[in-house]
Amino acid sequence: MISFKAAYQKVLDHRQDYGKEDVPIKAAMGRVLAEDIRADRNFPPFNRATKDGIAIDYTAITAGRTTFKIEGLLPAGTAPRLLADTSHCVEIMTGAVVPANADTVIMYEHLLIGDGRASLSRIPIRGQEIHLEGSDKKRGDLVLPRDIKITAAEIGILATVGKALVPVKKLPKTAVVSTGNELVEITENPLPYQIRRSNIHTLYGALSEEGIVPNEFHLADNKEAMREKLPPILRDHNTVLLSGGISKGKYDFVPEILEELGVTKIFHQVSQQPGKPFWFGIQKETGTIVFSFPGNPVSSFVNYLVYFKDWLKSSMALPIPKIHVILAEDISHMGDLTLFLRVKITNH
Repeated sequence: MISFKAAYQKVLDHRQDYGKEDVPIKAAMGRVLAEDIRADRNFPPFNRATKDGIAIDYTAITAGRTTFKIEGLLPAGTAPRLLADTSHCVEIMTGAVVPANADTVIMYEHLLIGDGRASLSRIPIRGQEIHLEGSDKKRGDLVLPRDIKITAAEIGILATVGKALVPVKKLPKTAVVSTGNELVEITENPLPYQIRRSNIHTLYGALSEEGIVPNEFHLADNKEAMREKLPPILRDHNTVLLSGGISKGKYDFVPEILEELGVTKIFHQVSQQPGKPFWFGIQKETGTIVFSFPGNPVSSFVNYLVYFKDWLKSSMALPIPKIHVILAEDISHMGDLTLFLRVKITNH
């Protein structure tokens, strides 16, 4: 039997790199960015008005002018233009290009408009209400580093720099495999000696949260059936998550069959509760990583959360967050097994 600390480290030591792929931006949510993303232009790409109002050349104010003839209107999305006369102004909308020979924008709230003229109700500050070209990012600047999980915020940035196809890390092609003669489909009415398959659906749901849509299989507690069905599963998947068949019972054939099929055992049985029978190995010929969990639903799910989820984060080069908590009450524990407890975390 191996300690939890040693088992956990051995699992992380077998992290994998499955390369990268390009996916449409709408399919990139939750994936891990595989490359640094850089600005394809200055941001903002021009001197941009940040308020609705007028654009002026401030030298007109220093010369004593407080009323400006309005030359025209500049809405967002129109080509840039110059002031025909720098003693005049142009009405400008938020997001529009500020004329190259103007350097200040004055919002409507600080103006009196009438008879084609704009008069100041207060003196502005030179350069106000203009978002200067390149003040956020220059062309070629890093906007998103690789090895981050893509959220809605990153999607917006990717769209801004024109990444319709996003380079992301490939996820492992994964199989979830239940074992046991007592298991029936969830749509069936179990006989008194049967139970519905639940672990495979728990694992399917958990993997879906990581962006993995696994293939599902079921194996009877039969050596010949396992010898026949497991080889293509191992061959066609990067990771295989089995549930059941790894304890000490006379029908727990999984460890024996896996080793027959060339899957090297890294460890079997961990000094922990729940999930002690956990079996972990790798088929070196194909590189397939095998997580074989106990059939008990709690044990299976705990091992998934503790081992597989962190292994996946490590394989994707994502940080593995850990928090320290203080127990609200004492826990009595006999023996030397690492104990995984269900808790509720509260902030004080």
